[in-house]
Amino acid sequence: MSDAAARYRAMLRIRRFEETILDKFPTGVFHGTTHTYIGQEANAVGILDHIREGDSVFSNHRCHGHFLAYGGDMRGLFAELMGKATGICGGRGGSQHIHWRRFYSNGVLGSAIPVATGMGLAGRLRGDDDIVVVFMGDGAMGEGVIYEALNMAALWRAPVLYVVENNRIAQTTPIALAMAGTIPGRFEGFGVPALAIASSDVDEISLAASKAIAEVRDGGTPQALVIDTNRFAPHSKGDDTRSQEAIEALWATSCPIEIHASRLDPNQREELAAEVAEEVSQAFAAALADPEPDVEVGAA
Repeated sequence: MSDAAARYRAMLRIRRFEETILDKFPTGVFHGTTHTYIGQEANAVGILDHIREGDSVFSNHRCHGHFLAYGGDMRGLFAELMGKATGICGGRGGSQHIHWRRFYSNGVLGSAIPVATGMGLAGRLRGDDDIVVVFMGDGAMGEGVIYEALNMAALWRAPVLYVVENNRIAQTTPIALAMAGTIPGRFEGFGVPALAIASSDVDEISLAASKAIAEVRDGGTPQALVIDTNRFAPHSKGDDTRSQEAIEALWATSCPIEIHASRLDPNQREELAAEVAEEVSQAFAAALADPEPDVEVGAA
C-alpha cells in the first residue's frame, strides 16, 4: 500500500470509529462521556507515522484518534468504552484514561505534560534515543503545571515533542477570550523552539512533524509543534455553541480526509472505504458481544 493510501486509510479508520461512537452513544451502549477527534485526524496520522518502537506517546481526553494512529486495537477501544472485560484496560479507564504498550492518556487537563516530561528525562538519563510525544489542546495552556514542566524540560534537555492541537475553542470558550499572547511564544519563553503550522493536510503535517521529531531525537532537546486545526464535532457529545454555518464552513474547507482524497484514485478510495467500514462494523459487533467484567463484591 502506498504512503498516500495508508494515510487515507488511517484517517478514515479514526473518522468512522468516532462517527460510530457518536451514533451509538444515545443507545446507552457506552459508559461515561466521550470527546471525538473528528476533523483533526491528520494531526495524529501525520505525527505518529514518525515514532519508533521505544517511543512513548501521551494523550489527553480526546485520545481515540491518537490511540488508533499509534496502532491501537479498535475492538479493544470499543470494548473499553463499553466497560467490557476485553477493553484495553479491562473496562476500567473508559474513553479518557487508557494505557496500551507505551501509549498513555489522561483526561485531567494538562496533567500528562509533567509525566511525559519526566519520562523523557528518564530516557535521556538511560542514554537511549527514545523520545516522548505528548498531545495537548489550546485549553490546556491555562494550566500552570505545563510551565513548570517546560522549565524543567528546557533546563534538563528532556527529549519531548510537545504537540498543541489548537482548535481555537476550549470546550465552548474561544481562544481569544482566554489567552493572551501566542502559543508558540509560551514555549519560546522557556527556550523551547516552536514550529507553528496552520494546516489540515496530512502530508504538510507529516513533514513538519518529521523535522520536529528529528530535532528532538538527534539534538536531544525539547521542541514544540503547534498545529492550528479544526474540531468539527462538539467538545463532548452535545456542548457546541458554534453556529451551524461556522461548522459547515469547516467541513467545506478543512476536512483532512477530503484534502488528501485527491491524491488517490477514486476506485482505490472506494475500496479503502469499504474495507474500513467492514473493520469498524466487525470491531463494534465483537466488542458488543464481549463479556462484562467479573466483579466480585466482598464484605467490608
